[in-house]
Amino acid sequence: MKFLLIFLGGGLGSVLRYIMSKYLNNFESVIPFGTFVVNVVGSLIIGIILGLTYKNNVISQNQTLFFAVGFCGGFTTFSTFAFENSIFIKNGDYINFALYTSVSIFVGILAVFLGMFLVK
Repeated sequence: MKFLLIFLGGGLGSVLRYIMSKYLNNFESVIPFGTFVVNVVGSLIIGIILGLTYKNNVISQNQTLFFAVGFCGGFTTFSTFAFENSIFIKNGDYINFALYTSVSIFVGILAVFLGMFLVK
């Protein structure tokens, strides 16, 4: 049952990630905005889910598996993020590499804290 919940959540997250990235990465931006948004939103969602889980067990273990492990695991895009950064490095675009990497990590961590704060 646990594997099925993770599988279904991951599939849903992956499809939503594809849709968001497809439309948001079409902007003529130097930084892949769609990947950035997906990672920040995924960080916020996992913060909310884990905050609710830790707060009086508001969310069950199965719901946590579906949303945090499955959905957020399929939705967030670390491998895409790593690939996009490898392109920056390959092209010698070290400024955008440093900017995209540092802002994504910093804002992603802040989003997790924000999600946990929102459910307190």
